[in-house]
Amino acid sequence: MIFDILTIFPDFFESPLEEGILRRALSAGKIDVNIYNIREYAVGRHQMTDDRPFGGGEGMVMKPEPLAACIDAIVSDGGESKIIALSPRGKQYTQKVAEQLTAESRLILVCGRYEGIDQRFTDKYVDEEISIGDYVLTGGELAAMVMVDSITRLLPGVLGCSDSAANDTFSRGLLKHSQYTRPRDFQGQTVPEPLLSGNHAIIEQFRLSESVRLTLEHRPDLLTEVQFSSEERKMLKQEGLLDAIQDINQIL
Repeated sequence: MIFDILTIFPDFFESPLEEGILRRALSAGKIDVNIYNIREYAVGRHQMTDDRPFGGGEGMVMKPEPLAACIDAIVSDGGESKIIALSPRGKQYTQKVAEQLTAESRLILVCGRYEGIDQRFTDKYVDEEISIGDYVLTGGELAAMVMVDSITRLLPGVLGCSDSAANDTFSRGLLKHSQYTRPRDFQGQTVPEPLLSGNHAIIEQFRLSESVRLTLEHRPDLLTEVQFSSEERKMLKQEGLLDAIQDINQIL
């Protein structure tokens, strides 16, 4: 997959792309990340990429011409691409959205700044606006890196374990179960017995139950979308969790 990122702070991306999973994905050719400095597409001696808003008001607005020139240069090869603007007014970014975007061969991410982007650029060039949460950042660079990271780890062959992404938090709509490693006893706290049983059925049952408990406690809203098999429902009923799930669904 190709990620093209438009920004006025290109150096922001150097360190994140040189670490961990992203570095390995780049080295293996699983992804290609191109950083474009919007200022290089601005005209005039000062290479202005922003200006005051018509109608007055606070702050500055990103100018449409440099962004359009940059996009035109990127897509001049005629390849298929999806253009996304990172904006607090955009569609909420979720694991499901990340999974959907893995079907794209090329994503162009436009990092907004200041009071936003001139609407005329958005209307003509942008396919979709996305927000990573209900808060405001100083720019779209952090949001772009969140998207690159979360999408990359879903691509085939990127993670060392093929089941890692499939069993992640949110992959099924549940928070992931708690995890434990050596030593068995840490300051008087021991590993739950089911995880030491060696019985895979018991372990999976314990982990599902743990996921449901954690989701009920921290993100009960997620349970309105989760589907359980008849065997899972029977197990959850025995543990007193099914009634709690049904109560949450009625409340929400």
